[in-house]
Amino acid sequence: MTRVLALCGGIGGAKLALGLTHAAAPDELAILVNTGDDFEHLGLSISPDVDTVTYTLAGLNNAELGWGLAGETWAFMDQLRKLGGEDWFNLGDRDLALHVERTRRLHAGEGLSAITADVAHKLGIGCALWPMSDDPVRTVLDTDEGVLPFQRYFVGRRTEPAVRAIAYEGADTARPSAQALAALADPALEAVVICPSNPWLSVAPLLAMPALRAALAETPAPVIAVSPIVGGKAIKGPTAKLMGELGLPVTAGTVAEFYAGLIDGYVLDETDRDLAGTVAGQGVAVDILPTVMTGLESKQALARGVLAFAERLRCSGR
Repeated sequence: MTRVLALCGGIGGAKLALGLTHAAAPDELAILVNTGDDFEHLGLSISPDVDTVTYTLAGLNNAELGWGLAGETWAFMDQLRKLGGEDWFNLGDRDLALHVERTRRLHAGEGLSAITADVAHKLGIGCALWPMSDDPVRTVLDTDEGVLPFQRYFVGRRTEPAVRAIAYEGADTARPSAQALAALADPALEAVVICPSNPWLSVAPLLAMPALRAALAETPAPVIAVSPIVGGKAIKGPTAKLMGELGLPVTAGTVAEFYAGLIDGYVLDETDRDLAGTVAGQGVAVDILPTVMTGLESKQALARGVLAFAERLRCSGR
């Protein structure tokens, strides 16, 4: 039975997801992961956020890079480069095995959810790991260099183009994870945690699916979001740059506004304590916690703090 459901993207979300695996019973925790970053490359089906979360929870991730496998080798990429192939997106030698196997199974008619669950089980992950949908949703950015698919913008151009607008193609008709919808409707669910992933690039693709957004708005469980902005800066990735380009103030309060109508509670970092009144004025409960996760202990502490916050809201009937 799912008692805690976390929504997350890649690197930032995976950190709190790992903390949650130490703060909740494995058989009561589920992680719902963004697939708006998924794409096909060199004939392979790549799911970057799903893989980052998978490797992180399995203890196999490259902590230095934040993505990929620890101890990876790059002979495939070296040879591809010599042959003049597309080398802008790195695929490690061992990581390549997952993409090949996923592609084979998808072509054989299996769904991404079933494949992801099987891979998680084989890698020793105890909690449930769900892609947000088995249907394709693709994040596309309108930039000053034209319209770019997410990975071309994020990896190929290293987020350098200025962004004017973002679309989530296919989201309006995509069917969300059936397990996630069931969990959100279950009175036994005790907390929904929106991890400190990029709201516009990693969380918005999930929210762009009407059925999932509605289920999130209607769930009886308290919904808690953790700010990815600390002191006007993003801990990781292009969140602050993107907000500025979209004409949004780069503050934790702006992120709270983005989640308005969906969240019951919002976690600010201690640095942004002065914003608590502004966020509370939106009708959202506020908690102040250290949100910068540098090691396993801080990940666990934040996870425990978030779940304790959710429990207080649940007991108060919010």
